[in-house]
Amino acid sequence: MKLIDLLDEGLVKVGVEAEDKEEVFAEMIELLVRAGRIEDRDRALNAILAREKMATTGIGSGVAVPHGKEHSIKSLAAALAISKKGIEYDATDSEPVYLVFLVLAEANNPGPHVQCLGEIARLLQIPGLNERLRNAKAAREALDIIRAEE
Repeated sequence: MKLIDLLDEGLVKVGVEAEDKEEVFAEMIELLVRAGRIEDRDRALNAILAREKMATTGIGSGVAVPHGKEHSIKSLAAALAISKKGIEYDATDSEPVYLVFLVLAEANNPGPHVQCLGEIARLLQIPGLNERLRNAKAAREALDIIRAEE
């Protein structure tokens, strides 16, 4: 699975305005609704919030990977938000988050969900990728960075 196959310019927001994780979740889910990737905004948001209650998805090094599964989701959906000022997220390292990869998946089909999370983890191991994405000035630039690494 390639992350680039799930993303397009309408699903990448550079310069996200959110100041905390609840705001960034709402902004990212709105991207998915506008793109026609999800239909039920509230159920999608509740799936993300329910997962976040179990443990923070702020994994450290300025990155968060909120994810959830929901019956209303018809196929795997993802979005990327890049913050220039940092988001208060309650990350494991207590530092602000600058890159947020949001993933929503079908409730009864865990395979693609796990594959997508694995691909995000793999990409984040690439030296310098985090910084290059954080410095992207536009959605197309962020997509080009991901495409080049995949």
